[in-house]
Amino acid sequence: MSKVFVLGHKNPDTDSICSAIAYTHLKKELGMDAEAIRLGEANNETLFALDHFKSPTPRLVTRASDEVKQVILVDHNERQQSIDDINDVQVIEVIDHHRIANFETADPLYFRAEPVGCTATILLKLYKEHAVDVPADIAGLMLSAIISDSLLFKSPTCTEQDMQAAKELASIAGVDPNVYGLAMLKAGADLSNKTLEDLISLDSKEFEAGEHRFEVAQVNAIDVSEVLARQAELEVLIGSTVAAKGLDLFVFAVTDILNNNSEAIVLGRRADIIESAFQSSVVNNRVILPGVVSRKKQIVPVITEALS
Repeated sequence: MSKVFVLGHKNPDTDSICSAIAYTHLKKELGMDAEAIRLGEANNETLFALDHFKSPTPRLVTRASDEVKQVILVDHNERQQSIDDINDVQVIEVIDHHRIANFETADPLYFRAEPVGCTATILLKLYKEHAVDVPADIAGLMLSAIISDSLLFKSPTCTEQDMQAAKELASIAGVDPNVYGLAMLKAGADLSNKTLEDLISLDSKEFEAGEHRFEVAQVNAIDVSEVLARQAELEVLIGSTVAAKGLDLFVFAVTDILNNNSEAIVLGRRADIIESAFQSSVVNNRVILPGVVSRKKQIVPVITEALS
């Protein structure tokens, strides 16, 4: 069998990159010639995890069909979130924990989607199902993914399965999940080396709802006001993105990792749906979102329903 790429979504987060690495290891153990790749720059949080567990960063690839005929998707299934030439390769597997949308294939495939907080939680099950031991470094990366997606087990997306998986993986990796996790999240919340362009693109995903297209970017921060102090400049960049992509709405959410709240800048011709959708006033293109930390569970479904 020729090489298969294992890839997460564009603007990759920690789950996207670490799960690609973890699943690649499992597939290699099962005899597949697989390679983990990334579709964008790794953020500070992910780099912290890769460095801590001494794992090389997967190489950046923008076109899969130049090198392979088949790919495996992890941590996403919506085609607009995947590699640009996704229609030119065969998707043979999907391992995901998000909604299923805008996805179809010409051939049968293995599709594993579960309502858990992180792709890595599903991967641990797959390791067990195939009776393959998880190495300490891979366990550390999988733990990092769960901590990231669950905001250290505080997100409403976090399930008992995620908690149990994290406990097992932390034991294998030999780390205290709370001590390590807080250090990792703080590293991710350090935005001092990021440009404004980075902030609105590093962890951003496009979605469709009926005839509407919207994008939600999210950054974690310790001081939300420090990020939003540059709102005027951010709005210029966001406005350019809305125009270039033909979006109906762009939401830039800044999440306070210490107090578990978010505040967002909202722009676009359908920004009018935000007040009623979230039951919170929009003032100067900004909306406060108390208790909101999860894009997947607390932002995207609300916007999707409002636009549908």
